[in-house]
Amino acid sequence: MQPFHHLLANNLIANITNFTVWFALTFWTFLETQSVFATGMIAGIYLVLTAMLGVWFGSLVDHHGKRNMMLVSSIASLLLYTGALGGFLLDPDIRGAETRSLTLWLFILVSMLAVIVGNIRMIALPTLVTLLVPEDRRDKANGLVGMVGGIGFLTTSAISGFLVAWGGMAGTLIFAIAFSLVAIAHLLFIRVDEPRDAGGDAEPRRIDLAGTFRVVLAIPGLFALILFSSFNNLLGGVFMALMDAYGLSLMKVEEWGLLWAVISCAFILSGVVIARTGLGANPVRTLLLVNLGAWIVAVFFTVQSSILLLAVGCFIWMFLGPYAEAAEQTTLQKVVPFERQGRVFGFAQSVELAASPLTAFLIAPLTQFVFVPLMTTGWGADAIGDWYGRGPERGIAIVFSIAGLLGVLATIAAFRSRSYRSISAAYAAGSDGEAGGLAEQPT
Repeated sequence: MQPFHHLLANNLIANITNFTVWFALTFWTFLETQSVFATGMIAGIYLVLTAMLGVWFGSLVDHHGKRNMMLVSSIASLLLYTGALGGFLLDPDIRGAETRSLTLWLFILVSMLAVIVGNIRMIALPTLVTLLVPEDRRDKANGLVGMVGGIGFLTTSAISGFLVAWGGMAGTLIFAIAFSLVAIAHLLFIRVDEPRDAGGDAEPRRIDLAGTFRVVLAIPGLFALILFSSFNNLLGGVFMALMDAYGLSLMKVEEWGLLWAVISCAFILSGVVIARTGLGANPVRTLLLVNLGAWIVAVFFTVQSSILLLAVGCFIWMFLGPYAEAAEQTTLQKVVPFERQGRVFGFAQSVELAASPLTAFLIAPLTQFVFVPLMTTGWGADAIGDWYGRGPERGIAIVFSIAGLLGVLATIAAFRSRSYRSISAAYAAGSDGEAGGLAEQPT
């Protein structure tokens, strides 16, 4: 195995660890509190901190060894998980999920920080694709990254529900500590040849947001591409805030976890297809096409209270997701200078997620206090309840359909924009983010 493949395997271990905690924390909080508002707050905390820290994480990746920053990420997660476990064992308010207790929210914050520190890896890995993979194979390498993410998502989905059912949050955090140690031990034996200037030593070691912004603006259409992804994430915040509450309204936590494990196979299948066929001559066009398909699915997959309809819709949604992610990464790897890629990836992550907290924080109470009553005893139930259904779960469902319709309209507008044509032309011309032939190293 080459270093790139070892790094993929190591990221798999870390992804399983971090996303298991995220899933389990959301499941546990909803089951203990029965509050959509509380699960929405967890999503909001994740999105706010990710948006705030993205550029800083990107500067760390640019200015230090990328493999070393992945190691720092795992060590920080290990320490935070250990602190969260100590608080859980010592404080009865945390164990009882007392939503009025400050210590419960501090526990949630520390646990989510441990997950969020893993985003350093998510920024470092695509820059390592640029470093280790030839330009004409990067789209397929990004497909492998998506496939590994899918395997991690499948595993996480399968085990998080059972961990909550059998061991609660204590068992989940013990699991996270053990797997963090495994990731650290494995990473110590991976060697990546990173030339000194690839770490950004020629530049001052600072975040340099203004310089990064100038790089983004200098590439025609790139900022518009990031803004389009931001709008998608604005609507995607609906899914983060409400999906678990909707699924758990239809089935038990173990069944919901197993369902996610099955439909997460779509991530793996998608990654395999991308790794074999690539993304086509214009990844930007691919990005918009898969977004259009995903939002059309979102309009219809909750129109009836059907586990089958939910499963099929989520499967298609997840199959298309890696295409969008790989298309954006492939475009950035081609048009952004290598020495700035960490900060640009971090900047894109921050900007794209900056809109989502607004959705996550607003949509949970809006759903709880407006749409749930609307579809339970309000005029919505009277108007369409005979065929659409009535009750709290139907109130959540209609929010998904509204978000999907807005997403379809936004994607059609993006296809017709001048910015779409500009970034497509920039990719075709290709400033290429290779660093002095580094990308010609074999994988």
